[in-house]
Amino acid sequence: MSARIRIVLADDQAIIRDGMETVLGLVDDFEVVGTAADGAEAVALIAAERPDVALMDLRMPVLDGAAATRRVTAETPETAVLVLTTFADDADIVTALRAGARGYLTKDAGRAELAAAIRAVAAGQSTFSDPVREVLLGRIGASSAVPDADPGSPSRRDPGSPPGPDPLSAEALAERFPALTAREREVYALVLRGRSNAEIASTLFVGVATVKTHINALFAKLGVRDRAQAIARGLGSTPGS
Repeated sequence: MSARIRIVLADDQAIIRDGMETVLGLVDDFEVVGTAADGAEAVALIAAERPDVALMDLRMPVLDGAAATRRVTAETPETAVLVLTTFADDADIVTALRAGARGYLTKDAGRAELAAAIRAVAAGQSTFSDPVREVLLGRIGASSAVPDADPGSPSRRDPGSPPGPDPLSAEALAERFPALTAREREVYALVLRGRSNAEIASTLFVGVATVKTHINALFAKLGVRDRAQAIARGLGSTPGS
């Protein structure tokens, strides 16, 4: 990665592209190297420019943002995709993460939050805005329910009924990911909650280097390469998979 973070913007609304280009151009360590009005144009531009980060809208013509992200991840893996969209429903989030997006923000994010997210994904980290993180945690909880349960069973409670077992508890993760050690499951639970390496280290009273070792091990066992993929795995896995 160069000293300046090179960015491609992909959004089908010209006013959004122009506004984002202006805003990001005011940040000293950012350089917008191109803009695209649809997913296909974005894929071609990213292949040509090889930016550090691609800011990707989801709802675009010709090729949607998730499909474009999948192409970029496969063809230009050095470019980190950060989704920036109006939509934060669980289907869109999960689709984007499974396509390879490293972060997900909604367009109401402030300039400081956006800049921090761009720097995070450029550095190989994953990042999510607070509303997205809440949706992800809800989805993780739903993914632990038994799919063919009877309507009156605990996994299909009425909204007003008491909450069920924590899907990120040691017991729940042990059932779903038996290959992980107890410590790796503790680390994974905190990753799924959106905690940084430093926050995980503080919570578990260990060093950041130790956290990185556990994260690398659990990523290898899960068959993922980064936090975003680990979260997508947590959303879609079934017990024993």
